[in-house]
Amino acid sequence: MTIENQKPVLVIGGNGKTGRRVVARLQSAGRPVVSASRSGETRFDWNDRTTWAGALSGVGAVYMTYQPDLAVPGAVDTVRQFVDLALFMGVRRLVLLSGRGEEEAQRAELVLMESGADWTIVRAAWFAQNFSENFIMDGVLAGTVVLPESNAREPFVDVDDIADVVVAALSDDRHIGQLYEVTGPRLMSFAEAVSEVVAASGRKIDFVEMPAEAYAEALAQEGLPEDLVWLINYLFTTVLDGRNEYTTDGVERALGRAPRDFTDYARGVAETGAWAA
Repeated sequence: MTIENQKPVLVIGGNGKTGRRVVARLQSAGRPVVSASRSGETRFDWNDRTTWAGALSGVGAVYMTYQPDLAVPGAVDTVRQFVDLALFMGVRRLVLLSGRGEEEAQRAELVLMESGADWTIVRAAWFAQNFSENFIMDGVLAGTVVLPESNAREPFVDVDDIADVVVAALSDDRHIGQLYEVTGPRLMSFAEAVSEVVAASGRKIDFVEMPAEAYAEALAQEGLPEDLVWLINYLFTTVLDGRNEYTTDGVERALGRAPRDFTDYARGVAETGAWAA
């Protein structure tokens, strides 16, 4: 059954990897959308609660992406306060983007599950688009990708698959009360992923690993914000400890199709010229 509520959907982080794709899909489907961000026309900042009510005013559903990540200490309490405000303002339909293997993220999921909201949770693996839109992209273009040491294999998920799942959740009430853990169809090491980028782009790209502590120090010296340095170190030293070395059927359960493979993602990016020297 399709959701009848045609009030606008608030997309938090409307300029982000998943957010802008969700906005585009909803607009193409004729659904009114409010795209909110720290610098957008509709301002929203998780660290500035005075921006929340204005963004929530008049909307019928929310796609929640938390910056920089739900793993950051304090995120759970912030999410709880936001959910309470949304429900107080009559906004019941909430879709949350979460992360795999992150204790803080799973606690934030429980906030939604226990809130009385009409919730859907999309718990995602590492984004394939980290290799083409930020974070690892600079290294790809420079010809040397440097990352912390890790033996873990990850089922990288295409962000377009995430956006499709989110839009389905916002458009059909059959997804209410569902937790979709979304991954790509196979496990890959970061070295293998870089090799796929090399094969698709035709570029020479070296892959270099370094101790996590040294990597974090290097990021700090480059001027990366302290919370992002902490987050990257946490992800590589804690989350990428093997706990997520499995694939799931989340995309197939939500959409009735298989997830996109990393090879197809890499070929698609290469065709756009984004990795051109």
